[in-house]
Amino acid sequence: MKLFEGNLKVGDWVKGKSRDGELIYGYIKTINPSKKAALINVVKSDDEKMVGTTIGMMDEKIEKLPLQKTAHEEQILSLIDLALLTKDEAWFIELTAELKRLQDKKQG
Repeated sequence: MKLFEGNLKVGDWVKGKSRDGELIYGYIKTINPSKKAALINVVKSDDEKMVGTTIGMMDEKIEKLPLQKTAHEEQILSLIDLALLTKDEAWFIELTAELKRLQDKKQG
């Protein structure tokens, strides 16, 4: 019932197990509340062939990943690359603002 409870939404980063048991990490592309399912864009998996694919998962197989504050410039740069790859403009803007804040803090 996660999809109906509003715990999951498009763009959320999640982890779960595929039907074949592979561990996947990715983000929600679309949600189908009537089927209690979501399409997940896979960015990391036990099975390298799954990376870059989109798979359907039932909501009880999906676990939302906690938000983490990034502290290192290298991490933020990597996430900016990922935001560009996924065409997530809002995330890109958020990450570049965080990078600027870190760089300003470092300079003075």
